[in-house]
Order: sequence, then structure tokens, then C-alpha cells
Amino acid sequence: MDFVPPKYNTKSTDFFKALKLRTDEYFKSNGIDKHGNFRMYLKTFVMIVGYLAPYFLLMFGYIQNNWIYLAVSIVMGVFMAGIGFGVMHDAIHGSYSKNKRLNNILGEVINLVGGAAINWKIQHNVLHHTYTNVEEYDEDIDSPSFLRFSPNSKRRLIHRFQFLYAWFFYGFLTLNWATVSDFSSLYRYKKMGLIRSASSRSFLYHLVKIIVFRSAYFIYMIVLPVIFTEFSLLAVVGNFLVMHWIAGFILSCVFQPAHVMESSPYSDVKGGDDIPNDWASHQVMNTVNFAPKNRLLTWYVGGLNYQVEHHLFPSICHIHYSKISRIVKATAEEFNLPYNVQPTFRSALWYHMKMLKQLGRA
Repeated sequence: MDFVPPKYNTKSTDFFKALKLRTDEYFKSNGIDKHGNFRMYLKTFVMIVGYLAPYFLLMFGYIQNNWIYLAVSIVMGVFMAGIGFGVMHDAIHGSYSKNKRLNNILGEVINLVGGAAINWKIQHNVLHHTYTNVEEYDEDIDSPSFLRFSPNSKRRLIHRFQFLYAWFFYGFLTLNWATVSDFSSLYRYKKMGLIRSASSRSFLYHLVKIIVFRSAYFIYMIVLPVIFTEFSLLAVVGNFLVMHWIAGFILSCVFQPAHVMESSPYSDVKGGDDIPNDWASHQVMNTVNFAPKNRLLTWYVGGLNYQVEHHLFPSICHIHYSKISRIVKATAEEFNLPYNVQPTFRSALWYHMKMLKQLGRA
């Protein structure tokens, strides 16, 4: 099946024209490059070392206690999510560096944690960023049947309780990528004709690449620890699942409150139809920032608590979001657009839970 997307209103784009002009002027007048700098290189080092160090401690026999093994698996999960937030995400958007080769190399870091760059490019860069909260086009709201993330999707009786149980299933996000969805998604994107729009390589090339890297991933994460440590297969697999659950839970708790909120108007237009607003206005209306004053959180989540800025300027490195947020907020208010922000991470999670409850009952 061919991919037939809806179309944005192109008659009123004054908001983004003004915003882009002011943002460009900020970088030009301050002599700042829009890409990453030493801060990004340091974060990359910290995140990758934080993920790999516990693994090598395990492999060299420094970890022999089951409780310590569990603790380092949790640590690996935290840094696994951190690699996604602070390294891979910017690299695949092309905002990490001016050097395209470096972006491609660091984007492939996703293979280190059981993901696939081509799927992320299509699912996140192409579909989610273009059609945010548009039913049947944004796969971030295309949930399994026991979850409902959009008022335009079918409501089931079980959804009444999703505000309670959704949090548990959030933890299976990355494990699902590693085991099932990367393969099914790649085949789906082939049928939709999206692979050729995101890559010069063929479907077969990407399929073989995923198989090879995924095999290597399971070998180094499960097979080698079973062979070279004193831990049983059950212990290794159990801690592997813990690591993935922690990473999936953290990733979901950052990405979901950015869009699945009461303030989001959503859209259910069909292929070829017109989305009422222009692209930039749609992004602002369907996106929420949170905890803008929390510097530690901002550092760890790769600036993704500034989701409004990220959706408007995905090609700008996240280290600049806090500065340009003032420009974005002022311009949005000037054009009578909402600038949605929750003051804390806790409040963002609370209102996301309220939205889950609302979606389960109406």
C-alpha cells in the first residue's frame, strides 16, 4: 500500500516564518552554532561509559552477588535510556554535529542497545514529527488494544483502568523493539513505501542489518554472560529484562506526557485531506513542555522536557532549547497560540495519568 498522508494548511505560516527568523537571529548575533559542542561530547562519553562499565564489571568477574547484579542492571537501564535521549536522538535528527558521518555513526549507537536506526528515522523523524497526534499516522499514539492514547481510537471496557496499569506496560517499550516490533515495523514501512524515502538502501539491506546487529546484541547481552560468568541463564535473562523494563519505563515517562495530555486537540483527518492548521501551529498545540527549571532532568533527558522547541526545531541540538524557549514562548503568545508547559516532571506525569483516565471513560 502506498503512503498517502494528510496535508497541512499552507495559507497561514506567518507564525513559523517569524519564529524561524528570530531564532536564526539569536544564533547569528551570539555567534553560536546550532549543533552540539563539547557538552554533547562529554554527555556521550558519560552515557556510553555508564552503560558499558557495569557490563564489563560483570564480565570480568567483579560482580558475583545476585543483588549487586540486579542493581547494576538497573543502572544499565538508566544509562540505556540516557543513550537514547542524549546521544542517538540528536544524531539521527542530524543535530548532534555538522559532520553527517559523525551523526550517522552515533545514530547507529542504537544498535548497541537493541534498536534499529532506520525504524527510528521513519517512526520518529518522519511520522511522529510530521503528523504528531494525527490518528493512523503518528505511531506514538498507535497503541496496542489494551491501551488508548487518542480520543479518535476505539474505546474498550478495559481502558477504564489504563491509568493504573499503563505504567507497568510502559516498561516493555524497548524490549518490544528488540524482539518483535523492529521486524514487523520494517516490513510495514516497506509496504508503505517509506524505506526508500528515508534511506538510499533497500529493504533487504536493512533487514539483514537488523538481523546481524540484533544477533550480536543478544550474544553479548545474554550468551556471553552465561558462558563467562557464574550466573545462571535464568539470572542473566531476568536481569536483562529488568534492564529493558527500566529503560522502557523511563523513555515512556518522558515521551508520553509530551503529547498525550488534555491540552492536545489531536486530529483524525484521512489521507489526502487537509489538517486545519499549519504544521508549526499543529506542533505547538499538540505538545507540552515540563520541568523547564530542572537542570539535572534537562541534562539527562536530552532536553526533551522542551518538547515544543524540539518539535519545531528538530535540527537544532537540544543543548540550545532552554535558551530559544523564550523566543518560542513569546512568539507563540504573539500569534495567540498556546505554549503548554507543566512546571515539574511530577505534574506532567499526574496530568498524563488524568488524560489516560479520561481516555478510558470517554
